[in-house]
Amino acid sequence: MARMFGFIGNRSDLGARVLELNADVLRVAQPGDQSLGWGIGFYQSGEVLLRRRPLDEREVIDLAEAAGNVRTDVLIGHVRRASVGSLRTENTHPFRYRMWLFAQTGTIGGFERLRERLLASQPEFLRRNVRGDTDSEHFFHAILAFLHDAGQLDSVDVDAKPVLSAVRSAVALVDRLGAEVGAEPPTLNMILTNGRLMFALRRGAPLMHVERHGLHDTRESSEEPVEPKAPSVLRYVRAVSDGPDVPRDYGQIEDRQVLVIDRNLNVGAHSL
Repeated sequence: MARMFGFIGNRSDLGARVLELNADVLRVAQPGDQSLGWGIGFYQSGEVLLRRRPLDEREVIDLAEAAGNVRTDVLIGHVRRASVGSLRTENTHPFRYRMWLFAQTGTIGGFERLRERLLASQPEFLRRNVRGDTDSEHFFHAILAFLHDAGQLDSVDVDAKPVLSAVRSAVALVDRLGAEVGAEPPTLNMILTNGRLMFALRRGAPLMHVERHGLHDTRESSEEPVEPKAPSVLRYVRAVSDGPDVPRDYGQIEDRQVLVIDRNLNVGAHSL
């Protein structure tokens, strides 16, 4: 089983604590028939950092533990059960390009027949940045190529609209190329962020999210107080894909929908 999650909040000092309190949805047991790998990507002191382990044979992978000493308010985590590409660091999510981080669950059908055509649609400087051989990294670079076409690849304060357009164009490209070789429509759940905006796409598999105010806001009991919204109080949004049963306070993102979370933690849903 794969697992993917994204976290964006307003308190970098409490990021690791948030993950610890939500550890139940961030643990993945080894399936027994195939080893897992994992990775986290996050923003800390103005830098984009990665921790990736392509092969981890422990019985339970705990992403909250992996991020235990991280100070960040934006983080992407991923547990990988390889479907395309071997278990090596270059194939381990999240992937990074400059300020952008990306992770995906699902598979692009017929990828080996599409790979060269996906690369051909990208400028040379992006093709040179592809380090591994996964469908996910190639899809990420397709999004980056459309952002480049729009002149927004290096924009620090990029608006959500060109990013949504790039995601839609990349999905349409993969769909078109797949249809031309008779492949099934791909499953493309993904989380993309530049540290200021976060985009969570649901395409073909469960993807859920929760908004919380305060460390102990579970919204599952009317007897448990919810801390008021205030600048000093933690607020955060989490999205989880391929997770366990949906907790009562999580909401399902609609299929073929992109959730957009901005730095003020405003959440908007947009059709693919």
